[in-house]
Amino acid sequence: MGPNSLKVVLTREAGKNDSLEDWLPQDASCTEVPLTSTRYYEPQQVMDALEKSDSRGRFRSLVVTSERSRAYVTLAIASSTSDVEVFSVGPATTAALESQGVSVHRQGDGGSLTLAGEILRGPVLVLGAREMRDDLVDVLRERGFDVSIVACYETVALVPTESEQALLRAADVVFIGAPSAWTVARAFVDARAWIVVPGASTGAVVAGEHERVIEGWGPHLRQRLASVE
Repeated sequence: MGPNSLKVVLTREAGKNDSLEDWLPQDASCTEVPLTSTRYYEPQQVMDALEKSDSRGRFRSLVVTSERSRAYVTLAIASSTSDVEVFSVGPATTAALESQGVSVHRQGDGGSLTLAGEILRGPVLVLGAREMRDDLVDVLRERGFDVSIVACYETVALVPTESEQALLRAADVVFIGAPSAWTVARAFVDARAWIVVPGASTGAVVAGEHERVIEGWGPHLRQRLASVE
C-alpha cells in the first residue's frame, strides 16, 4: 500500500490531533473522528484526594501521565517535598509542564512503564486519568515504593455517527490514544487496519483483540506508515 492511498483516522478529541498529522506520510488522506471527550475534575476534588493520602507532603517523585493533568500539577507539587523529581509521559506532557515553569527530571516515551527504572525515590505520586492502567504502579510497589494515585479527569466515550462509523471501517490506519477510545472503535475497524497507539499500555489492550498494532507516537511514524501493507 503506498502513501497515496493511505486512509488515516485520528480519534483523539477535537483540537488534539494536530501533532499526529505532522507524523503522517505527506499524501495520506486524514480524517478526524473523535471517540472520547474529557471531563475534568474540580480542583477541590483533586485537593481532597491528595489530603487523604498518608504520604501528603512527603512525595519525592511525581509522575504526570498526561498533558491533561497540567492544571493540577501545582497542587501536586504543593503536596510534595521541595526537592520532588517530576517525571512526564510523552513530549506533549513535558511541553505542557515546562510551559508552566515545571522542570521535568525525566521523560518517558512509549508509555508510563518506561519510567519504572528511572524512579529512585519514594513516596511516589501518580497524577492522571481515573481509568489509567496500573502497570507502572504495580512495578513500583513490587520494588517497595509507597505509591499514591490521584485522578484529575476521566474520558467519556462518544458514539460515532453512521458516517463516522463508515470512515472507521474504511480506514487503513487508526490512531488510538487510550483504551477508552479502543472500546468504541473496535466494533468498526477492519481486521486489516493498522492501529497506532502511543505506548505499551494501550498497545497491550488493543493487541488482545487486534493483530496489527504499531506502538509509539513520533516523527518516525512517517516512514513506518509509508511502508505498511
